[in-house]
Amino acid sequence: MKKIYFMLLMAFPLLTFGQELVSVNTEQVQELQGFKMYPNPAYGEEIYVTTSTNGSKQIKIYDVFGEIVLTDRISTNTLNISRLVPGVYVLQVTEKEKTMTRKLVIK
Repeated sequence: MKKIYFMLLMAFPLLTFGQELVSVNTEQVQELQGFKMYPNPAYGEEIYVTTSTNGSKQIKIYDVFGEIVLTDRISTNTLNISRLVPGVYVLQVTEKEKTMTRKLVIK
């Protein structure tokens, strides 16, 4: 019985030593301030994408398979989506090296 306790006491430091904390990339993601996208769900041929600075925006829209279905650069707040079929998409907006990603539903 003493052998079992001795073995447990010897193994305990090894078990606790192997549980070190591992850190992953903790870099802060900078999001666009004042980001708005409307209407969502979209029924027409365009949506409006606004930010607090309303600068030039790089837009990428992905389908549910992760394929890019639309890429555009807009300097206004209007994005033409008439080429997209109804469905669920992911909209990624980049402005001044800051990125925002949102779900977009087209009916």
